[in-house]
Amino acid sequence: MTVRFGLLGAGRIGKVHAKAVTGNPQAHLVAVADAMAEAASALAGQYGAEVRSIEAIEAAGDIDAVIICTPTDTHADLIERFARAGKAIFCEKPIDLDVERVKACLRVVDETGATLMVGFNRRFDPHFRAVKQAIADGQIGDVEMVTIVSRDPGAPPADYVKRSGGIFRDMTIHDFDMARFLLGEEIETVSAQASVLVDKAIGAAGDYDSASVMLATASGKHATISNSRRATYGYDQRIEVHGSKGAVAAENQRPVSIEIANASGYTRPPLHDFFMTRYTEAYAFEISSFIDCVESKSPASPSGADGLIALALAEAALRSVHEGRAVKVSEITGPLADRSIFQGR
Repeated sequence: MTVRFGLLGAGRIGKVHAKAVTGNPQAHLVAVADAMAEAASALAGQYGAEVRSIEAIEAAGDIDAVIICTPTDTHADLIERFARAGKAIFCEKPIDLDVERVKACLRVVDETGATLMVGFNRRFDPHFRAVKQAIADGQIGDVEMVTIVSRDPGAPPADYVKRSGGIFRDMTIHDFDMARFLLGEEIETVSAQASVLVDKAIGAAGDYDSASVMLATASGKHATISNSRRATYGYDQRIEVHGSKGAVAAENQRPVSIEIANASGYTRPPLHDFFMTRYTEAYAFEISSFIDCVESKSPASPSGADGLIALALAEAALRSVHEGRAVKVSEITGPLADRSIFQGR
């Protein structure tokens, strides 16, 4: 079976997914939609697809699944529309910036029985998956502490910050999902500190560019996250998991993994410059996993519920910064007994 795709959004992340889809022999990119006609035409032309409107893709009989790469404030509405249209849905994170809106969206997904995967691509990175496998194989014993370092090479424009939802919902949300992925337990409390150290314009837009977060589970396991919008040395992506019998780590990756030794000392090539090159394999494996779910009609992972929990953790972190205290995740989601949506597809 070949899964036929419609791509909504021809921007930076849309281009990444177009490459992943067209590189998969089980996928075919049928159509591209974007509010900017020139962007849609360029991307469609590059991969031999058609330019269609969102409405045409929604009604199309020759499209099985859609990839939503449009601005965040359109995600939930589009998920609902395509769930009702009977399409499988892959949506970039976050589903929305409001927890209650995400819950309402996931109820529609549940009612329609739609397949929904949320784009936490780092779960599919070969290096991070190898860390997860080492844990599963018992090589480090019981997980006790997780450390995640995630730093961008440079700050985004202030205009982007205003629409992104802020550092916790836009950037740290990937690390919240990775912390859950590696801890193997749900997070109970969130403590966060955040500052503006990189660009005053980000602070003027109401956001932060430097953040540290501590997460704790009910059993006492910890995860620490370090974020910055400025890493002058490249795209800094590292994880370490400490366990009762040892530790496992995934270090930074480089386009070329060599080391030169001479009279000046030891040198290595620079890191990847950003996510488009660092996570190329992750995006390809992510789309492959989504295709498998569509073909087998099995639940997708990361699911809509995973997206909801990551957003709740982001909200808890922001509240922690504003109020200067540790915040229980249940303050954001409601009592555990009321969180049936977390059992989502």
